[in-house]
Amino acid sequence: MSVTAIPTLASQHDHEGAPRTTSPATPSATKALQILEAFLGAGPKLGVSEIARTAGLPKSTAFRLLRHLEQSGYVERTGRHYVLGRRLFELGNAVQICRPQGIRETAMPHLAELYVATGKTVHLAILEGTDIVFLEKIAGRGGIQPDTYVGGRAPAACSALGKAILSFSDRDHIAAVLESGLVRRTRHSHADPAKFLAELRRANSERIAFDREEAQVGIVCAAVPIMIEGRAIAAVSVSGSATGFNAASITRHLRRAAAAISDEVVSSAA
Repeated sequence: MSVTAIPTLASQHDHEGAPRTTSPATPSATKALQILEAFLGAGPKLGVSEIARTAGLPKSTAFRLLRHLEQSGYVERTGRHYVLGRRLFELGNAVQICRPQGIRETAMPHLAELYVATGKTVHLAILEGTDIVFLEKIAGRGGIQPDTYVGGRAPAACSALGKAILSFSDRDHIAAVLESGLVRRTRHSHADPAKFLAELRRANSERIAFDREEAQVGIVCAAVPIMIEGRAIAAVSVSGSATGFNAASITRHLRRAAAAISDEVVSSAA
C-alpha cells in the first residue's frame, strides 16, 4: 500500500530504557537469553552486577547462568568481567542472511565497488520491527565516522536506510513506527509525523532517502532500497561528513549498486 494512504497519528509513545523484570517462574532458557541480550548496546565488557540489573535478575541467578554460559562458550570471562563468547560468532554467521547465497554475501562485491567509487562509509541493512539492523559495513576514509557496527541497531525513522525501506512498506508497518514514537537522536531528527510521512512519500517517488544529521551530528547519509517484486527487502547506503557530500554523484553510484544486488538476488532464487 502506498505511503500516501498513511494517516497522521496524533499519539506517540516514548521508548522506555528501564531494565526488564523477571518473575521467578520465567524459564531458565529465557533468563539465559536475557543475560546475553544485556550486552546489546551496553559495551563489550560487563560485570555480574550490571548484567543482573539489566536482565532484571537476582545477582545469584545471573552468576549461576553465566557459569553455564561460560562452560558452553557463549560468554568468556576476562578478570571480573564477562564478554560475549566466540560460539555466538559462529551461530551468528550461520543465520541465513549471512550464509552463502544470502543477501550479505551477494551484496558484498557491490558494496566494495561502492566504497571504491565514493571513498565513504557503506552500509547494508534490513528492517526489523521499528529498527534497522546493520548486516555489513565498510568504513570510509578519514573524516567523522558513523557510530555503527555490524549487528547493531538504529531507529529506522531517523536513518536513511530505514526510511528507504519504510517508503515501500505497508500501512501497518509505518503506523507501528509512528506509534512507537519518532526517536530524536539529534536536534535534526524528525519529531513531526506529518513531515516524516511527507519524506517517506518523497523517498517512495524518487527511490532514494536521506538522513541529514538526524542520526549523528556531522554525518549525512543517502540510501536506496533493494527491490524484489515491488518490495524493499533491504537497503544500501553511503554516509560521510556533512561537508563535501556530493549527493548527485553518490545517488548515481547507489542506484547502480542497489539494482545490481537486486538482479543477483533474483537470479540466485531462480
